[in-house]
Amino acid sequence: MKVIYNDGHVGEIEKDQELHVIRHTAAHVMAQAIKRLHPQAKFAYGPATERGFYYDVDLGEEKLTDEDLRAIEAEMKKICKENLPLKAYALPRDEAIALMQSRGEDYKVEHIGELPEDATITFYQQGEYIDMCVGPHLTYTKTLKAFKITQQSGAYWKNDKNNKMLTRINGIAFRTQAELDEHLKLMEEAEKRDHRRLGKEMQLFMLCDEGPGFPFFLPKGMALKNALIDYWREIHTRDGYVEVSTPLIMNRHLWETSGHWDHYKDNMYSTQIDGEDYCIKPMNCPGGVMVYRSQPHSYRELPLRVGELGIVHRHELRGALHGLFRVRCFTQDDAHIFMRPDQIADEIKGVVHLINEVYTKFGFDYFMELSTRPEDSMGSDEDWEAATNGLKDALESLGLDYIINEGDGAFYGPKIDFHLRDSLGRTWQCGTIQLDYQLPGRFDLEYTTGDGGKDVPVMIHRVVFGSIERFIGIITEHFAGAFPAWLAPVQVKVLPVTDRALDYAKELSDALDGQGFRVEVDDRNEKIGKKIREATLEKVPYMIVVGDRDMENKTVSVRTRAGEDLGAMSLEEFSTKLKEVVDSKAIQ
Repeated sequence: MKVIYNDGHVGEIEKDQELHVIRHTAAHVMAQAIKRLHPQAKFAYGPATERGFYYDVDLGEEKLTDEDLRAIEAEMKKICKENLPLKAYALPRDEAIALMQSRGEDYKVEHIGELPEDATITFYQQGEYIDMCVGPHLTYTKTLKAFKITQQSGAYWKNDKNNKMLTRINGIAFRTQAELDEHLKLMEEAEKRDHRRLGKEMQLFMLCDEGPGFPFFLPKGMALKNALIDYWREIHTRDGYVEVSTPLIMNRHLWETSGHWDHYKDNMYSTQIDGEDYCIKPMNCPGGVMVYRSQPHSYRELPLRVGELGIVHRHELRGALHGLFRVRCFTQDDAHIFMRPDQIADEIKGVVHLINEVYTKFGFDYFMELSTRPEDSMGSDEDWEAATNGLKDALESLGLDYIINEGDGAFYGPKIDFHLRDSLGRTWQCGTIQLDYQLPGRFDLEYTTGDGGKDVPVMIHRVVFGSIERFIGIITEHFAGAFPAWLAPVQVKVLPVTDRALDYAKELSDALDGQGFRVEVDDRNEKIGKKIREATLEKVPYMIVVGDRDMENKTVSVRTRAGEDLGAMSLEEFSTKLKEVVDSKAIQ
């Protein structure tokens, strides 16, 4: 693909950069279309993104409608047909400011004014539209072939709530119409699977203005959540973890010692108790450290694997909240492993195997990133090098591929992040393994060595699900609400054909409930066809249809939500089959 660079020359660009150029050009074409239709518009930022492009626009008092968005898209298509050439040129800072002032682009003027005085500013022009940009761009507007305006939202200038709220207009763009059509199909499917919609329809959880970012789990949602937690406890007990619970609120001194007060304070909620500062915990690790410190330890006890399903609170901007994906309160499936240096490799391998087991169980594939030291960090270069090499060595000894993510580690240590891929091909960062040489020293942790001396343990922070709430959001969309039987809030629905079968239906329900299965009876005076349809829409894995013949023969007629008729069988036979499915945690 030929592109024009900011020095004015035209050349080929790498394949993996093509989409970025296409989307960046689309943002400029969209801005030109907006300016034609809304001459008062003033433009802020308009970048390409991983999934498309957007432009933040000041439209004065005007509010855009869906019809306005369609008109902007139509004007973009017109601009593309005009086949305008894109031209690049550069201006000194003062001339650049003067140009933008002459065009009434106040936000561009402010932006340029923040650049060094000796800066040279590059511009791209197509037709009457001029925009400051570093490029590159497509050479002609006609080469922009496949795009769509998707939505509008609000965005503060410079992401500062004290600044004016601008209109953010979002779009997507691809190389070909076929690629765009395929993406639109995926978006349509994603909309159907939206966990916020399904969560409401399936009565799993609710979100309300009285607690923004603080989800309420309803009875059926709690059944799902508890099934997930039971699985967590099962595999962690098997792997030698002990479980603890630490306080929700602890005093400021603890968070100063841990480093969170200096490096994470803006994300923490705090209060005063008895005239002292206290913080609601944003992380479980200082509490886990206190548990370790509460008694002496020998090298023979290590590694010590300590798990905690701890509720944490983190301050998130209201505009960033998104269903269960971004909340202010969540349950973190934490564990902290305290170990000798010679145990690091084996413990990391053990966690990798555990995470692999879980993600495979849910049908996810995944990739890993190794995140290195960020600018805002604590500890010596030597500790960071040792920790980073420890993670690298473990991954390489397992023969696993990974991507280096420079500067994205935790403030106390490097980490391995696990990015799972769902049924729609979307990726989610969930599991993490963080190797920490800092907190054990800051809290004076120690263990008795084989020769009777003292040494400081090394610490692993790790999660598997990441956040129970977020993971529920992910699997809700991954399975489109059709959870495997072991997770389903309602595993069996008993459907009596007539009122004559109500007592027998209740008898069956009580028997299954007594065996630990989650059962409901649809005792409404409705036709059986409607009951089956509604149970299918509710995504209940198994339906038991109970009629006169079933009562007479003491059998159950079983259907699946996929429409498969399993025929008549004894209750004992069905419950045995169901137990096998649930116990195996099969993904049906």
